[in-house]
Amino acid sequence: MNLAVQILIALVLGAIVGIILNITSPSLFEKLDGLLFSPLGTIFLNLIKMLIVPLVFFSIAVGVANIGDPKKLGRIGAKTMIFFLTTTAIAIIVGISLALVFKPGEVGSFNTEGLSYEATEAPPASETLLGIIPANPIEAMASGSMLQIIFFALFIGLGLSFLGEKTATVQRFFEQANELMMFLVTLVMKVAPFGTFGLIASAVGSQGFSALKAMLLYMVVVLLALAVHFFIVYGGALKFMAKQNPLKVWKTYIPALTVAFSTSSSSATLPVGMNIAQKQLGVPKSISSFVQPLGATINMDGTAIMQGVATIFIAQVFGIDLTIPQMAMVVLTAVLASIGTAAVPGAGLIMLAMVLESVGLPVEGIALIIGVDRLLDMTRTMANSMGDLTCALYVAESEKNKGVTFNEKDVADSASQ
Repeated sequence: MNLAVQILIALVLGAIVGIILNITSPSLFEKLDGLLFSPLGTIFLNLIKMLIVPLVFFSIAVGVANIGDPKKLGRIGAKTMIFFLTTTAIAIIVGISLALVFKPGEVGSFNTEGLSYEATEAPPASETLLGIIPANPIEAMASGSMLQIIFFALFIGLGLSFLGEKTATVQRFFEQANELMMFLVTLVMKVAPFGTFGLIASAVGSQGFSALKAMLLYMVVVLLALAVHFFIVYGGALKFMAKQNPLKVWKTYIPALTVAFSTSSSSATLPVGMNIAQKQLGVPKSISSFVQPLGATINMDGTAIMQGVATIFIAQVFGIDLTIPQMAMVVLTAVLASIGTAAVPGAGLIMLAMVLESVGLPVEGIALIIGVDRLLDMTRTMANSMGDLTCALYVAESEKNKGVTFNEKDVADSASQ
């Protein structure tokens, strides 16, 4: 039984156990959650998180050093940013369109009295841009400031590239460290089924059905929008831009998608996603090491879909009709906010607050969706991670005739294992 099947079985079992315990014996669930489910999930999450910072640092430094030519790096960076911004805009348009069709805020009655939500303000764009440059790289690594780590790794990679033979020993060390991180990811994935079971059982068991009934149509619309984006937008990009078989890519990427679902974290999914991209899908390490960490930080297609649906849902609940210019403002604000809030904890809800304020909707409406946001966060993280991989495959394909080729040897080695 391969790892993907094991993780899927663990995911289904965790959901079943969580639902049964929530319905039949909430008190037993609380005991098991404290003794078994949460500890299993925490151990797995901590093992993955342990590898994120060194993996991102070494892989980006090695990737940039291997790309070498600053013009090539700029070209790859431009393609990556355009892809992410375009798909984010498409994602929020898909969310808005489906919410307008299904009208989740007009079904049932919602009590809006006494709603309260204190929105955390995002820092100014200038502060975010200045904050990308770390005053202390070691502190940035200790605090997990991903944009700062990426910037420092880019700087190191450029230095290694320019110095060439003078730093051959240092570059070799970085390459070996990167290989070590990839091996440790493979090792940690051995316990992924147990971690997935614990995380899903804990999440589903704590939510149950009571929190879901009133918000059912809202959840259905979000999930439908995610499915449209995942299968049609990403599927189309894989087929026509990356020249890949979407079914084959999705099947190969299942372990990373299940980690994304169970952890609700693009960063936690990153080590697994990069390993699959490089070893099984043949994305050149120089491209995977640059595109996927950047995507895990700024690519928020799943979050954009939630914002589109949530904005229309809240407007419908409060009986406010949004004009077409206001909806265009929602799209623009969400796309810009996806970059501006990239390094901010809880960026999804901060972005939503910014979107609501941009069109004069009550921010306290966010309180309506918080109850089910944890479960939806699991699904939208899958979309975010798939977007990172799709972009990496597209960039790799577009660079084929420019001196960057797929790692055929890595794919052959992976197949032989």
